Amino acid sequence: MPDVNLNKIDFEKPISVGFLLLDKFTMISLACAVEPLRMANQLSARSLFEWKLISEKGDPVCASDGIRFHVDTAIFEKQDFDVLFVAGGIDVAKNFDNETLSWLRNLGKKGVQLGGICTGTFVLAAAGLLNGYNCSVHWESKAAISELYPLVRCNDHLFTVDRQRLTATGGTGPLDMMINIIRDIHGIALARDISEMFIIERIRGEGENQKVPLGNRLGAVSQKLIDAVGIMEANIEDPIEIVNLAELVELSRRQLERLFKANLEVSPARYYMNRRLLRSRELLKQTNLSTVDISALCGFKSTPHFSKCYRDHFGVSPRTERKRHPSAPSEASIDVEDILTTPSPFDLEPSFGSVKTDLVRG
Repeated sequence: MPDVNLNKIDFEKPISVGFLLLDKFTMISLACAVEPLRMANQLSARSLFEWKLISEKGDPVCASDGIRFHVDTAIFEKQDFDVLFVAGGIDVAKNFDNETLSWLRNLGKKGVQLGGICTGTFVLAAAGLLNGYNCSVHWESKAAISELYPLVRCNDHLFTVDRQRLTATGGTGPLDMMINIIRDIHGIALARDISEMFIIERIRGEGENQKVPLGNRLGAVSQKLIDAVGIMEANIEDPIEIVNLAELVELSRRQLERLFKANLEVSPARYYMNRRLLRSRELLKQTNLSTVDISALCGFKSTPHFSKCYRDHFGVSPRTERKRHPSAPSEASIDVEDILTTPSPFDLEPSFGSVKTDLVRG
């Protein structure tokens, strides 16, 4: 397997960044990844970065909001990127094929640092390029990646830089990741100036979680409510009884009921059920797991009971939901030989942004 040698990059030239746009990509995530690069060039009065937009065939790509983007190049044309990001969005499992996966694997073999923004991380996982890596992805796709690709270490962080892999969640997550990378390469002063231009009060760090904490969403709420919700989220597959949950947060069941009703306008049991059903919906839409498997993973004792609860909550059966959203490519559709010849993550050098000395210009 080839070694990745970052010394081969000519740091006297701009760092070349590519963005592969998938159909229905989220425009906010792309803008948050590109704009810090543009602002770094503007504020430094130097060409620190250059970038190109790519599509599979070189055709325009439609974002999730319906706006069409013309691209600079196609994947079959000769490229010379230092870093390549996959920009995903809605229905990501339907918007890439084996040709795209093979192209990404080839870039990885050449030492190109690979990243995913929003659901673009899903594509890297499907290509086998995140096996053994920590990564971040939009929370809506986390369950699907964890079930389909068990060798991928998916976390809840806003973004993750792990050796040769750079992954960020959706929304404004890529903005924080890119500013952090610029800080590591060109210093805190430039990063601070960029954040001021974008009116950002604070540059969020890699270890911060992407989901807004319950307390931030609801204002001043009881820590016991936050703890109870956290316990529920951690026990989707094997739900605990509400009376036991109350004991864990040192409340009576009646006190816990009042706490949920006052702050969430729903009982603890209903909130818990809703969270399990939302998780099942993510798995139905983004994986090819059977209904039986999904019902078990979401804590239902029987498939008929799961189907009834699902229909009552969403108005359609799990079977109908699955027909609306064709399943993600199975691992069997991936070329095993390509995966076996992809560099092991443990053989790679530190990556773009992970260590300050990696890409410091001479």
